[in-house]
Amino acid sequence: MANTIITRFPPSPTGNLHIGNIRTLLFNYLFTRQQGGEIVMRFEDTDTQRSSKEFEVIALETLTALGLEYDHGPFRQSERTDRYVAALRQLIEKDVAYVAEESEGEPGKHIIRFRNPNKKITFTDVIRGEISIDTTDFGDFVIARSETNPLYHLSVVVDDIEMGITHVIRGEDHITSTPRQMLLIEALGGTVPIYAHLPLIIGPDKKKLGKRHGAVTYQEFKELGYIPAGIINYLALLGWHPSDDKEFFTKEELVNAFSLERVNNSPAMFSYEKLDSINKHHLLQLPRDEYLAHLRQFLQQHSFGAWLLDHPKFELLVDTVLRERIEKFSDVLVMIETGELDWLHQLETLDATELVWKDTRFEKVRGHLDHAVALLSESSKWSAETLKERIWAYAEEQGRGEVLWPIRFALTGQKKSPDPFTVAALLGKEETINRLHNAVTLLK
Repeated sequence: MANTIITRFPPSPTGNLHIGNIRTLLFNYLFTRQQGGEIVMRFEDTDTQRSSKEFEVIALETLTALGLEYDHGPFRQSERTDRYVAALRQLIEKDVAYVAEESEGEPGKHIIRFRNPNKKITFTDVIRGEISIDTTDFGDFVIARSETNPLYHLSVVVDDIEMGITHVIRGEDHITSTPRQMLLIEALGGTVPIYAHLPLIIGPDKKKLGKRHGAVTYQEFKELGYIPAGIINYLALLGWHPSDDKEFFTKEELVNAFSLERVNNSPAMFSYEKLDSINKHHLLQLPRDEYLAHLRQFLQQHSFGAWLLDHPKFELLVDTVLRERIEKFSDVLVMIETGELDWLHQLETLDATELVWKDTRFEKVRGHLDHAVALLSESSKWSAETLKERIWAYAEEQGRGEVLWPIRFALTGQKKSPDPFTVAALLGKEETINRLHNAVTLLK
């Protein structure tokens, strides 16, 4: 494995994976797969008070759902303490670390400090170019609370050395950690990996993306009805840009197109509108049966949407209305909550004046509806296409607005709804004729 590229994804199981963490794993994944390398999964769970197995399970389920598989692990730092203790002893024996009295906290308590050589560290970041940091300001930094209780920097370095990590791809907030870790790697005789620090993800207010901006974890995006293909595609475009203007990618296409050299070093602004657009594209790519299965499963989790699932024309509604309109599955819930789909199973009392197109007289509107009833009653086939064929010539002759507006409002009771032919097809012949007759009666 000497020439194999090896990267790692080391989340702390102290909460659900933030979308920034997932973007970091994705970039590790795309880079490593393109290079034919391997990915190590490990949990940095030394914070025993905040870490939990529950968050480990959620993290692994998230990676599985997104199709971001790894090759080794998962490892847990809590199970590798003996390795860190051995490294700590090695550093003390070499006199590059020493036992010191805690300057804060309990008097007489001892900690382990690294003997800082106070030199300038320079490394070449794949994304940001050459970076130089003077370590003098760090002082002799703490690497363990005791000889059996190592801290983050030491644990990470020992893991990276033992696991043969060749590339560390992580967020820019870790840049200041890099010099400390490089000093420890050199002291332990390891090979310094290649670093690439990803730009921050920010919200519209140019502050780090957080809950105040909306959904920020995979679970929250899943609950809103986004699908993995849409999430992966959008996250890839946060900080990275392809060599052309292409914006829709499958995971496999991303692997082929991705390169760290095309990652920006400026913050990436998260746009929920752009995510919606990309998610809609991937929804439309789903085969019809798969789309229906996804939507059914989503709606089954929300009791107030049960009536829609039970509707005899549910599949026709999806084919003719929902599939083209929604960008994520929760858009259907919004349509239900706002009453936009109420016309499918009930019709509120109509206001006769709303049936009128502009200044058309009641008598003329009634005449158009009577004629529509006559034309539709003769139709032996009941589909949006055949119904349109029946009425279109008359609507063109009399004025499309004058004819189609009252038909649509008579059928839905709403100013915004699908076209009247689609609505009629979904309501069925008997219900359509009944609603049109009721509108004619109202106008009298």
